[in-house]
Amino acid sequence: MSICRLAAVHNILRKIVSGGASCRTFAKMVDAKLDAVPVVEIDEGIFKYVLIKVYAKEQADGTEPSKLIVRGFDRAQWHSDIYDEVSSSLMGLGLETECLGGGRIENRPDLKQIKVYGYSQGYGKADHLETRRLLLTKYADHNISCSDEGY
Repeated sequence: MSICRLAAVHNILRKIVSGGASCRTFAKMVDAKLDAVPVVEIDEGIFKYVLIKVYAKEQADGTEPSKLIVRGFDRAQWHSDIYDEVSSSLMGLGLETECLGGGRIENRPDLKQIKVYGYSQGYGKADHLETRRLLLTKYADHNISCSDEGY
């Protein structure tokens, strides 16, 4: 984070603490953090993936802003490798995470085809239909199929 952005965050937080800004300003900051997290980041080829819930701290009104994201990397040997990498980076932004399961993705951009299947031995099977819905936000022109077959 740049020094200018840190200074801006510091000023906003100082106003909130001193009562010079509303909780609504803080809520907008939280929403901006969540909005800045891409819904989908996946590689090409065949690889493991995880479905992750990302959420911010509970607000004064009791709400807990959250969103679901999909992450899949060819470099990861285990589902936990993906989750650990993503959760660490988001924790640095003040966001919390929860792994909702995993599986495998076969991403064939040359054919505009994506297949979501399998499960994670450590986290269980992700909701592949939910994963498909999220993938469609980035790959609307792809044929995306789901299956409970395979590992």
